[in-house]
Amino acid sequence: MRIVGIVNQKGGVGKTTTAINLAAYLAASGKQVLVVDLDPQANATSGLGHRGVTRGVYDALGEPTRTQDFVVGTSQDNLSLLPATPDLAGAAVELADTPYALRDLFAGLAGYDVVIIDAPPSLGPLTVNVLAAANALLIPLQAEYYALEGIAGLMDTVDRVRAGLNPALRVLGIVITMFDGRTNLALQVEENVRAHFGELVFWSVVPRNIRLSEAPSHARPVNQYSPLSSGAAAYKRLAEEVMQRVQKI
Repeated sequence: MRIVGIVNQKGGVGKTTTAINLAAYLAASGKQVLVVDLDPQANATSGLGHRGVTRGVYDALGEPTRTQDFVVGTSQDNLSLLPATPDLAGAAVELADTPYALRDLFAGLAGYDVVIIDAPPSLGPLTVNVLAAANALLIPLQAEYYALEGIAGLMDTVDRVRAGLNPALRVLGIVITMFDGRTNLALQVEENVRAHFGELVFWSVVPRNIRLSEAPSHARPVNQYSPLSSGAAAYKRLAEEVMQRVQKI
């Protein structure tokens, strides 16, 4: 079981969109995939068809040996969800001194090839738990200037986690999201990111695409909602790249 955290302390960079659609394409390829929604906003939960959930990851953190009891199915074959509930907001305080709670939760799971964790847009206790539990991180990077500034801080945090909580943690890669090739800014951001991070940057680039924005309101991943869209094609390519890298972990 490979555990991949989707992490960026900046909100609005396509983190949840990446978690949902990457997971959907991995599942479509035949992998058994679990999405863990660790964001109290629960966008991955609603985007995968579950609203008004009363039990989920918060309950599993309290009863890690029963984690599988809180997992629910989705409309995508081979794709399951450990949903977020409103109670998860309180976990940010409760987990302040327990960085391994999420890792202990995964000890109660079996039968999955890949776990995708949608982390909250912060570097608080919930995200620290993701960093302590994950084998690897995937970082969505919006094609805008300020997004570049945030990456440096995140990389520093990853280095500190490696030095203490999780020496085996690695960065699987950086994926450029919300890319508009018609603008000089987006092209410049891509050039700078590739120059600085080299092969760490996925070749797959996720464009700005209205179908990606519409899919969550229909509670479907984009491979079901609009499989011929440019956004769907981008996440299909990304899933192929991710699996190549995951197999080397």
